[in-house]
Amino acid sequence: MVIKTVFLPAVSTNCYVVADEGSKRCAILDPGAPDPHILEAVREGGWEVEYILLTHAHYDHTRGIPALRKELPGVPVYVHPADSKMSKPFFFIEEMGELTFYEDGDHVKMGDVDFEVLHTPGHTAGSVVLRAGDTLFTGDTLFKGSMGRTDLPGGSYEDMKASLRRLAALEGNLTVLPGHMDPTTLDHERVYNYYLKEAMKEG
Repeated sequence: MVIKTVFLPAVSTNCYVVADEGSKRCAILDPGAPDPHILEAVREGGWEVEYILLTHAHYDHTRGIPALRKELPGVPVYVHPADSKMSKPFFFIEEMGELTFYEDGDHVKMGDVDFEVLHTPGHTAGSVVLRAGDTLFTGDTLFKGSMGRTDLPGGSYEDMKASLRRLAALEGNLTVLPGHMDPTTLDHERVYNYYLKEAMKEG
């Protein structure tokens, strides 16, 4: 598995291009802006895009989709169904085209890369963490030293605490690649992240 991080300065979001070297196929995670660097990363790797995967449906993770649709006709866009009815200005669903839904426990496979869907509501009702091997793509659920805000429509602090407990209970020191800011590890967050530690106390 090869992971390229494409920082999108227009929305300060981390977009990830995840590739399976054996099949030369890749997935684009959270294309939050119509930034040419996304497809440049794909071309540099010599990969073919098989999926666009969303950790949630806020505009800063989705606004690149219309431009990608033009370049990648037929590539499915996955999102949790609980986020599909999100209203403007957070999600511009009429611009997204057809959506494919995944839910907790589903797997999206791409060669030897297997994305497991973990439903982690809290930031939005349909937030998910995508696990691929020892890597967690946490979107706006878990950040280095912090968590996603819960005061927007569809957010819930109680749900977020339950989602953080679920992540904390995963075995091993997994790599955490969040939707914003720097990468981290699950062990680091178990020790230094106030919100994760508070959630763990209630478990």
